[in-house]
Order: sequence, then structure tokens, then C-alpha cells
Amino acid sequence: MKDNQRLYQRAVGVSTLDALWDIRDGCTFFSGPLYHCAGHQHGAPVFLAGLYGKFRLRLHGGDWLWCRTAIIPAGVIHELEVGGDPITVLYIEPTVAGVEAFQPLISNSQVTHGAWLGNGGEIRFMRDLYEDRYRADWQADALHDLLGYAKRRTKGPILDPRLSEVADYLALHPDDLTPVPVWASRAGLSASRFQHLFTAQIGVPFRRYRAWSRMRHAITEVVRGSDFTTAAHATGFTDSAHFSHQFRQTFGAPPTVTLSKLARFQT
Repeated sequence: MKDNQRLYQRAVGVSTLDALWDIRDGCTFFSGPLYHCAGHQHGAPVFLAGLYGKFRLRLHGGDWLWCRTAIIPAGVIHELEVGGDPITVLYIEPTVAGVEAFQPLISNSQVTHGAWLGNGGEIRFMRDLYEDRYRADWQADALHDLLGYAKRRTKGPILDPRLSEVADYLALHPDDLTPVPVWASRAGLSASRFQHLFTAQIGVPFRRYRAWSRMRHAITEVVRGSDFTTAAHATGFTDSAHFSHQFRQTFGAPPTVTLSKLARFQT
């Protein structure tokens, strides 16, 4: 990353801080250094904030663009170049709110290829969480207060209750492999109508969202101290190689980049 793109000096020792993950209550929070993340798409909307400067973002294989913050809807293919600097990545589940809930967290933004790219927003708050080592016993409440405030300022679409039931079930049963026709029948829909409705409201097809839900559970297992193999078996992946492959597809980088050196805390 070019020096003139770094807007804040890192605090002493920040470059050696462990990565932070917290997954709970319909949100997924990551904060830590990243490098290059190849093209990938998420199963949930995401808010990005460069903690000490701008990062580069490429959408749908287009031109590289500099930004300080960004909001990317579920299913949008994107690529990141962060240069080893710390970045906060915050996801919100569709049962909690839609992508609109992130809009109050970004400023000086423009819409490009379906995503919001900004030059400001809730950066200092995210930087403080990272530098203060995100004490999950109380700082998680502050994070959810911020999301609650943002959600109240927006009026996004209401998720179909039949899809909410599916998402809630997957949140509790990460290894479930019930086929689409069964889910459709339970919802009183044809398989094609179920797939169409799911993609339209969630942003990604059912199978991709199920894979995202399983990935959240696997990361939680690793954060709690499991190795990759144990976490994979506990969440429906065949083995650690399968987990690593799906992780790379989901985040654009191998799990060792963000999961090999972690700050440990209770969830």
C-alpha cells in the first residue's frame, strides 16, 4: 500500500496484534491484517473499514478502486488488496437486517457495481475495538448497539418468515444436508419458486447460504480452540482440506491467513 494512502499512524505494537473473530447473535466480526483476497462472494452483506488507511477493491473483475470503507451486498463478487494492514470486516445475517443497515456506517460514498465505496464512516470505533483487543464480555454490546442504531435509521425489506425459519434452523444445525425440494415442500413452495425467492431475498442461492452458515460455525469452533480437522468434522465438512477449500472460496484466502494466530476469548 502506498504511503500516501495511509491516513493514520498505527499504534505502537499494532502490527503484531492477533486477529480477532467474534461470531454471535446474527453477526460475524473480523479485525486483523489482510493481504490479497482473490475474487469471492459472501453469503451475507459485509461492511469493510480500513483501520489505518485505504484499501483497494475490485468488483466483478473490473478496475481496482481505492476506498476507506465499503458495503458489499451478499453475492457480489469482489477482490481485496489490503497490503498487510489491519481491516475490519463485519457481516450481518439476513434474519437480523439487510444490507441497508450498514449504510449509516459509511460516509462520502458512491455506488459502484452494486456496492457502496466510501472515504469515511465508523472507522475510529472499529480501530478502537482492534487496538483495545476487543473484550468480548462488554465490547460486543457496544458493537450491537451500533448496529441497532444503524438498523433503526433504515427501512429495509422484511424477510419472508418462511425463509427466516430456514435461516434460523441452519444457524443451529450447521451439518444439515436436507435437499432443496424438502425445504421447498415445508415452505409450501415448488423447488424453483423456493430457490428464486431465497436468492431474491437473501442475495445468494440456498446452497451457498447454507455453506456460509456452516463456515460461521466452523470458524467458531477454531476460535474456541479446535484444530481445522476437528472443526471441519463438527460442522459437516468431510475433512480439513474440504474446509480449507470452502474457506478460500468464501473469503478469497486460505484459513491460515486469519485463523492461525488468534486472540482468544470466550463466546
